[in-house]
Amino acid sequence: MSVLLDLSIFPVDRGAGVSGFVAPVIAMIRDSGHDYRLSPMGTVVETDTLPEALALIERAHEILDALGCERVYATAKLDIRKGPGGRMEGKVESVRKQIGQVAC
Repeated sequence: MSVLLDLSIFPVDRGAGVSGFVAPVIAMIRDSGHDYRLSPMGTVVETDTLPEALALIERAHEILDALGCERVYATAKLDIRKGPGGRMEGKVESVRKQIGQVAC
């Protein structure tokens, strides 16, 4: 199984600059051992199971809670598919084959 999680999570009670709150969440994702890609608007993570993806969301919230955030906004999109992993790069490669180089 392959689960692609597109996650954006940040506090809404800490002003406009939230990178100091987002960075520890990204560090947790990085240290989780799952393949991930950071973008300006969120992070895509590939896990082997749905419980692993949901646990990352829960840990992200726990980090923000521990940092004193009273209100957190999160969006999560999931693409759950039976079969092998490696879909994060595979999806991009599929587009490259059709149109050539793309920015990632």
